[in-house]
Amino acid sequence: MNFELNEEQREFQAKCRKFAREVIRPAARKHDEEESMPWEVVAEARRQGFQGIEALQRQAGDSEGMMGVIAAEELHWGCAGTALAIAGSGLAAAGIAASGTPEQIGYWVPECFGVGDEIKLGAYAVTEPQAGSDVKSLKTTARRDGDEFVLNGTKVFITNGGIADVHVVVATVDPALGTGGQASFVVGKDTLGLSQGKKESKLGIRASHTAEVVLDECRVPVENLLGGEEKLERKLERARSGKRSRSADALATFEITRPIVGASALGIAQAAYEWTLEYLDSRSEGGVPMLKMQRVQQTLADVATEIESARLLVQRASWMGRNGVPMTGGQGSMSKLKAGDVTMWATTTLMDLVGPYAWNTECPLEKWFRDAKIYQLFEGTAEIQRMVISRMQAREYAERFEYGAEVAAKAMAQSEAAKEPVPA
Repeated sequence: MNFELNEEQREFQAKCRKFAREVIRPAARKHDEEESMPWEVVAEARRQGFQGIEALQRQAGDSEGMMGVIAAEELHWGCAGTALAIAGSGLAAAGIAASGTPEQIGYWVPECFGVGDEIKLGAYAVTEPQAGSDVKSLKTTARRDGDEFVLNGTKVFITNGGIADVHVVVATVDPALGTGGQASFVVGKDTLGLSQGKKESKLGIRASHTAEVVLDECRVPVENLLGGEEKLERKLERARSGKRSRSADALATFEITRPIVGASALGIAQAAYEWTLEYLDSRSEGGVPMLKMQRVQQTLADVATEIESARLLVQRASWMGRNGVPMTGGQGSMSKLKAGDVTMWATTTLMDLVGPYAWNTECPLEKWFRDAKIYQLFEGTAEIQRMVISRMQAREYAERFEYGAEVAAKAMAQSEAAKEPVPA
């Protein structure tokens, strides 16, 4: 067991921090105030290998699963909204990779990013007005009509919604089957019936484009059904027979990305912590340096400890996901839950420590505080994460207990057959 980053990872971490400091932060305030897409930063991220296929290949070649969480934390240290603008297409790509055929993956994943200097965007459209974290209640429908599927519904709070070149839409094929009756579809840019609805004006992550996606008799060819028809028919048959199916496509995609979301949140917390240290180092009260005051030291120690503990959960979950270790105890959800809660608590606590200046819009803490809240909400609220963890823990315990009881029964039978006492 080795918790130390290797030389390659440390070099990459330093490269990410340099990009965040020199490229992201100088443009952050402008795009936050204007709520505008930072196209020039995204283009520079592409040139330096932080966005697009090159970034995906780096993560794919990382056997320890650390490159993705390093990039997420460091770029969010620069600006959460800008980092999401850079990385937002990755969720659509993950949805395609999780559900698509090799041919679909080979064609559509590059379309989520573009090739060379061309910048394209992807969007993953799941959330609906009455179905946020409750994926089984999605109302968007997909009905078969000849060689096409016809999609109808409205998605809300979609990153890159309406401006993306590729929309991955989760829709219900058979409403009676819940998540077992759902499927994912790729909707290309300029498809008739696809349009952008309301663009959201948000509390935080304002440089990231968020909007409604409206599907009105939107027709997509059958080949845009991720996974293909045979896979969908098998899934529907399992659901109709009452057999427990594997996780829904949307839920599976979220599980893959939760450690990345956790790392993203920690970038905000780390930025707030570092800035507060620097700020307090230049302040004193009654002639006493603030960093030498016991109450300040106690608070900073708590913040540092919480950030580090959340980071370890994130790194463990990312390592598990990359190495195919089942997260049967909800480790992915744990990482996102802990990091989101820590970030919201840390930014609030540090603002209280700094005092009235922290409530001024000139103070960076104000923006980090606004950005932090979303990490308790999107990709499954903190409450939903707790439900997922609780259920997975209960199931894991039951399976472990059942296995333990079976082993004990076999041992008892063997001991009785040998007429030997069962060892305690």
